[in-house]
Amino acid sequence: MEIVYKEESYTVVGKCIEVHKELGHGFLEIVYKDALEILFRQGGIFYEREKEYPVFFRGILLPHKFFADFVVFDKIILEVKCVSCLTDEHIAQTLNYLKVSGNKLGLLVNFGRGKLEYKRLLL
Repeated sequence: MEIVYKEESYTVVGKCIEVHKELGHGFLEIVYKDALEILFRQGGIFYEREKEYPVFFRGILLPHKFFADFVVFDKIILEVKCVSCLTDEHIAQTLNYLKVSGNKLGLLVNFGRGKLEYKRLLL
């Protein structure tokens, strides 16, 4: 079975591991996002932070939009969490982000534990 965006996802997860190794766990999500942004910029990795996506219901634009933590390489949703454990709600949230964005791969990454935790989610 072919891994979707194998090299790109390894790169993104690698940067997350770098951040976690240096900062450890216990900070707020915003701190990890700031650190990731520095590594993406330094590595020449194309990304958009807090990318806005409209949400439609029955063809009607809803007033509230969704903001992806990051869209990396213009095709991978990166959702950053800092929690004691990832839950079904976090997974559902990331899958919904994939639906709205039209992207195939979501990386749900948790910086809230002693070891970086991540899930690859496909739509």
